[in-house]
Amino acid sequence: MESSDDDKDGVLEAYMPKELSYSLAANGTKFVDEVLNGQNERCLENYRMDKHVFYMLCDILQAKGLLRHTNRIKIEEQLAIFMFIIGHNLRTRAVQELFRYSGETISRHFNNVLNAIMAISLDFFEPPLSDIPPEILEDGRFYPYFQDCVGAVDGIHIPVMVGVDEQGPFRNKSGFLSQNVLAACSLDLKFHYILAGWEGSAADLRVLNSALTRRNKLQVPEGKYYLVDTKYANMPGFIAPYPGVPYHLNEFSAGFHPQDPKELFNYRHFLLRSATDRIFGALKARFPILMSAPPYPLQTQVKLVVAACAIHNYIRREKPDDWLFKIYEQENGVQMEESFPTPEVEQPVVHVEPPPLEMAFDPDELEASSRLRDTIAAEMWDDYIRDFGV
Repeated sequence: MESSDDDKDGVLEAYMPKELSYSLAANGTKFVDEVLNGQNERCLENYRMDKHVFYMLCDILQAKGLLRHTNRIKIEEQLAIFMFIIGHNLRTRAVQELFRYSGETISRHFNNVLNAIMAISLDFFEPPLSDIPPEILEDGRFYPYFQDCVGAVDGIHIPVMVGVDEQGPFRNKSGFLSQNVLAACSLDLKFHYILAGWEGSAADLRVLNSALTRRNKLQVPEGKYYLVDTKYANMPGFIAPYPGVPYHLNEFSAGFHPQDPKELFNYRHFLLRSATDRIFGALKARFPILMSAPPYPLQTQVKLVVAACAIHNYIRREKPDDWLFKIYEQENGVQMEESFPTPEVEQPVVHVEPPPLEMAFDPDELEASSRLRDTIAAEMWDDYIRDFGV
């Protein structure tokens, strides 16, 4: 599990958070005990969650028989090693020096905890509820228009490390090696579903098709839908923005004035769908290992993504006002006021062709999806005009 550049770099502190390097003189057990017996902030910094949330996760893993104390390392220390690695993007040598165990011991317990988290990961992914999300119900911009929306679906590219012979399919259109990860999330920053492991070159719509057709598939409740961006098609269960109409943040200028139903629809669709940006931001901030390509086998890298999302959901469930969630909850998309359209303002038109649809849908189903989007846009526009007294 050690990386080759560990041997090149003789400066251990380069791997360590500065405030932690003083602990190198202590053995691993003492370091873990110091953190868990100290202020809650130390647990947040080192293990990326509150102390009581950390202990509860230890209890869950022990109760299910997935981890056990050993003669040398108790469960709390095993989980601490794992969380410290993924929460600070450290390599085996750095953690080996801090916890005072061999590289083999660190690697073994890292993989044991990873597999234990994977074994209970499904317990932390909950399907969408039938109730209208409060983020929609309590905001006049979104209710009643998006009342059947259960969340948003998007893809994210996570850096990956693979052998030279395998790099071709993993090189994405930006030229970097990555895995294309699909996520379905709620509007309150919980993951409903994760599909990791697809090559970086795979088209987003192809990954979504895989999520909808595999054994452990993404389930969309009857009569409900997810919001998706321009990478995807408008189809049953998924409402995309109108193509050829401003949509992304850099296409909305200050003092944006929607000129017609499609522009207003795209603007509000964007605000609501931006939940995916916030959940990905919180995930990467908590687990910076996802921002690099760790030198693990590919299967381990894939598991890490799923495990990180599962732990994210666990923390969101047990500590919804966690410090990171507070930060990303405040970033509620673009903060622009809607105002009445002025004819002299001319908005740029971005010509984006909808992606080709690989999934087999009946033409009537696709037409129904198109009508649904048009109906939402028309109702939204009528109320928008009425509210301005025109």
